[in-house]
Amino acid sequence: MYHIDDEQRRIRLGRRHLLVPSDRATSVVAVADAVVALHATDAATVFLSACARLTAPDVGAVERALYEDVSLVRLLSMRNTLFTMSRAVAPAVDTSNARRVAAKERQRLLKQLREDGNGLDERWLADVEQQTIAALAPRGRATGSELSAAVPALRTKITVFPGTKQETVQGVASRVIRVLAADGRIRRDLPRGSWTSSQFRWTAAEPWPASDPAQARVEVARRWLRSYGPATEGDLKWWTGWGVRETRDALAAIAPEEVLLDSGAVGWVVPGDLAVEPPPEPWAALLPALDPSAMGWADRTFQLPSNHRAALFDRSGNIGPTVWWNGGIVGGWAQSTNGELVWRLLSDVGKEASDLIGSEASRMSAWMGDARITPRFRTPLERELTA
Repeated sequence: MYHIDDEQRRIRLGRRHLLVPSDRATSVVAVADAVVALHATDAATVFLSACARLTAPDVGAVERALYEDVSLVRLLSMRNTLFTMSRAVAPAVDTSNARRVAAKERQRLLKQLREDGNGLDERWLADVEQQTIAALAPRGRATGSELSAAVPALRTKITVFPGTKQETVQGVASRVIRVLAADGRIRRDLPRGSWTSSQFRWTAAEPWPASDPAQARVEVARRWLRSYGPATEGDLKWWTGWGVRETRDALAAIAPEEVLLDSGAVGWVVPGDLAVEPPPEPWAALLPALDPSAMGWADRTFQLPSNHRAALFDRSGNIGPTVWWNGGIVGGWAQSTNGELVWRLLSDVGKEASDLIGSEASRMSAWMGDARITPRFRTPLERELTA
């Protein structure tokens, strides 16, 4: 069996994920396509991930792609997580993942409405959704608070987890808006405040056209394998959130090449992707929490020493801000209270690496300006460095 070692995997990662300086992109769409999709649970991550891979980092370019020409779109999709991707990728992700997630979101909300015991049902929800869309139309864009002020039904309170220790009373506005967004009937627009804010305005949108789910899964799997291969069946299943049969069928349709990994596992690459790639120039990167280069595989042993995990991950398995050297995760970074970027190396990488990491931190500080970044998911090392 053809063998692709861990060093080759790290070389591929650096080049294909546009982290090597000579391979950086000139457009935000090219960045998103290179990694299939950017994690968007934390609003700042999209900007930090994109700018790390641009030859000329530019917050304005990311904002234009998200809110003006809408060449990037957000979908609640893989693993019930919010991702940002190009319009070329979105239809396949919508059919292969997002529609199923949207259906589950709707059923979850309907269950909570029924459990409340006040006669709120599917018909009530449909009416509130229609009122919300109608209220949004003349405004063009509106915050959740503005929509709640315009639609009294959005101010309805329900009891969730009744009869349990977690019982609490909550408003339905955020849940109704989440369901509308998951269905593709509204989308996030320019937020209140800076690019780091998660207080989004909302604007009307059109759902993506339906297509064949099996074909959509094949397209997503092929794109993912080009960017993340060699990788295992388990990696693809984890990243997509598909079932075993769906994952295997998608891989079989691609007819990938089988390879042996250093871990002893069987990996896959797209057909014809066996050539050895030459090492690039030395490179360093400071990537944000949940960056796709750190969240692309279930098994990250080729890039992440096991003794670094406790410092860099939270209890739910979310990775925090990371420092990279030639395709490996060697430390973490944070922003101090005065805005200075600080980092700690968990591996001894030598003076050349330390100097390049410092240069990359300076490059990052320059385009960030006065912005302040606090990851949504705090990790032990990030908290220590912030303090």
